[in-house]
Amino acid sequence: MLNWTDLTQDWSASYARAKRRFPNLRDRDMARVKKDRKRFEAYLAERHHLTVNEAHEEVEDFLFTEGLNRELASR
Repeated sequence: MLNWTDLTQDWSASYARAKRRFPNLRDRDMARVKKDRKRFEAYLAERHHLTVNEAHEEVEDFLFTEGLNRELASR
């Protein structure tokens, strides 16, 4: 499974896919939240009307699917 550090290493590509999944993300806010997963989850919860726990689960699912996508792309 992909972890948050792996995801943020190629933030521009990861963010484009995150924005498709979470359309209420704002570009101008990413500089302050992208490096800190807890802060990103709180931001995601606020912008998408989720609980922090729901946002955490959404991020877990996003990391899982991103990991699968990277694995498939490397084959």
